[in-house]
Amino acid sequence: MESIYSNIQNIARRIASGHSLPDFYKDHDTEVKYSKLVFETNPLTVKLYQFVAEHLEDDFGHGLDHALKVTLDAGALLLIESRYAGHNENFYKRRIILLQCAGLLHDMKRKKKNHSEEGAFFARETLKDYPFSPEELDDICTAILNHEAFRATVESKTTEGKLLSDCLYDADKFRWGPDNFTSTLWEMVSYRNPPFSEFIAHYPKGMEGLSKIKLTFRTGTGKKYGPRFIDTGLSIGNDLFEIIKSDYAHLI
Repeated sequence: MESIYSNIQNIARRIASGHSLPDFYKDHDTEVKYSKLVFETNPLTVKLYQFVAEHLEDDFGHGLDHALKVTLDAGALLLIESRYAGHNENFYKRRIILLQCAGLLHDMKRKKKNHSEEGAFFARETLKDYPFSPEELDDICTAILNHEAFRATVESKTTEGKLLSDCLYDADKFRWGPDNFTSTLWEMVSYRNPPFSEFIAHYPKGMEGLSKIKLTFRTGTGKKYGPRFIDTGLSIGNDLFEIIKSDYAHLI
């Protein structure tokens, strides 16, 4: 089955290559680059990234590559939303560090049943010796608690905390677009190695879940660009499913 899934993944990547880069990265290239610069030069994020790289299990569709993409996009979202809200540079220069730490740690307990709760607890323990105030740690952990879709959220204590939480959620859900069919889905398949009939049976339900995520984005920027990510993912997924039904009909 591994060779079949590998072949289908290659088809998915070929389909995805025919789609242009999401508009978010074109329209907000400056903010994306700023987030990357902070991430690569701040001693706290550099230190935490090294820790996460050593301890995050790179499978189940939510490994290091996923964590890094979420972290960088979340930072860009925070910068965009902070400027819209009129916050000064000192505000977002500090808050982006908190958010990038949350992004790096948000899926550390992905295999656990209640992975957001387990992840928040793990984050608090991991960051207890970092130079964060109790309030900042609360905001990081609440953001991790609130990053799952279709679940009740924990109310943030401040508007600044809510912004952190909402940016992490939206950046995480950007990954439900093209990334789902170029990497995430296949990492999960590789981990579970389901029978092909089971994979096909669950495919329509998975597509339905992707469609529902379009209405859950939380920030203004996420609501503008998030559905476009998802629509691209749905387009790739639909095209892929037609090829699967045609070329692999004998296995269905």
